[in-house]
Amino acid sequence: MNNSTNRRNFLRTLGIGAAATTVLAPGRKLWAANVNEQINVGFVSCGGRSRKLMDQFSKVEGVNIGAVCDPDQSRIDMVKETYPKAKSFTDMRELFADPEIDAVVVATCNHWHCLAAIWAMEAGKHVYVEKPLSHTQWEGEQTVAAARRYNKVCQIGTQQRSDPMQAEIKKFLHEEKALGEIKAARVNRYGVRGSIGKRDTPLEIPKNVNYDLWLGPAQKKPIFRDSLHYNWHWDWNTGSGEMGNWGVHVLDDVRNNIFQDSVATPKRILGGGGRVVWDDAGDSPNVHFVYFDTGSIPVVIGLSNLPKEKGGKKSPDMPGPSSGYLAYCEGGEFHGQRSKAFAKDKDGKVIREFKGNSGDVLHQANFIEAVRANDSSNLNADIQVGHESTGWCNFANIAYMSGQKFNRADADVVSVEAWQSLLGQTEKHLAAHDLSLDDDAIKLSPMLSLNDEGRFVGDHAEAANKLLKREYRKGYEVPEIAMADAK
Repeated sequence: MNNSTNRRNFLRTLGIGAAATTVLAPGRKLWAANVNEQINVGFVSCGGRSRKLMDQFSKVEGVNIGAVCDPDQSRIDMVKETYPKAKSFTDMRELFADPEIDAVVVATCNHWHCLAAIWAMEAGKHVYVEKPLSHTQWEGEQTVAAARRYNKVCQIGTQQRSDPMQAEIKKFLHEEKALGEIKAARVNRYGVRGSIGKRDTPLEIPKNVNYDLWLGPAQKKPIFRDSLHYNWHWDWNTGSGEMGNWGVHVLDDVRNNIFQDSVATPKRILGGGGRVVWDDAGDSPNVHFVYFDTGSIPVVIGLSNLPKEKGGKKSPDMPGPSSGYLAYCEGGEFHGQRSKAFAKDKDGKVIREFKGNSGDVLHQANFIEAVRANDSSNLNADIQVGHESTGWCNFANIAYMSGQKFNRADADVVSVEAWQSLLGQTEKHLAAHDLSLDDDAIKLSPMLSLNDEGRFVGDHAEAANKLLKREYRKGYEVPEIAMADAK
């Protein structure tokens, strides 16, 4: 009996179907049909991000925090102090089987996002899933297919998509063309972090944690960092590094505002970086630099968790905002970031400023409105959009994983000024820590080419394509859902 059959039997036992037609308690509707009917939302994870989302969803009229779930009982207990009437579960499948829950928020570790979302949609729930959508590109494709097959509303948590400022920016750049043509884009995420530690013996899992459920699809490996929670971000087994953590937000802004979502997949990618300075248990890069050939406007991204100087607390200097993007245009520059932006002409004079609100609460309200209507067409960040933006991050991480020792001649294959500038600034940044691009710890990928379906082609394709999908632990396999089966 395969895993899909096991899940269907599990859900039938609890009185709910696992396909597009959900068996419901008598008189209970799958979604609320009018604005006055309460929407019961269940939350998978009770960590910091999930608690923030609970607060935001509770501010949307007609929403009730109906259930919470976490494999860590201590985190459930913490949340129950704020939401005492919410049902509580350790196993998310039991939450999904509850006929009183209309929609589910998935705010787990990255490696759980897709399987949790798919299971929830199989069980008839609408889903709000945190970014990045996927841990690997293949499982993101299955999640999109599940949303279409089961006809579910599925929104990704790139909340800036619901900030009204974004529409103003697109009008300014593309309708008014106030700065002329966009020539290139630089993306930044420079935020100082510290080491996650490196233990001599594996971390002992707290007794209040159901570790099998915490791991889910991930492989069972010893953990040598100092804590279980949050620092999973920097372990490839469960996280996506800074590229998947913050990179997805800033790259999504570029896809939205610079390209108006016209570029789903880059045509070529070149990337490198390293995990340097800290001798810790993490394996994702804390310095990362990538070039995306989109076929039109070139894009580069630089990320670093290191300070400007040894022992410092400030991020290194860079053009544009430390967390945001910079568009180089014919008539000047556009600087965009969370909640604010400005444009300046060629003389450096600011000619327009934009102010936003991050999209918080508005994004959750947008999702609830779509759930009430059972209609995804008005979502500000539909699952397909989230899959495409996450894809840029997945490809960037694959480039890093595919890298060998940095070679300047290979980097100079790209003569784009923004790329060369990024390399120069990265060299200076590393020098402040007694390193250089030529250090053995710094890697650079070969130039990798992609087709429109998100598969690597040409030289080096075989090795890169192997990283599009992971090996899943038995019982937690992400099911393959052919798009041909989707509605």
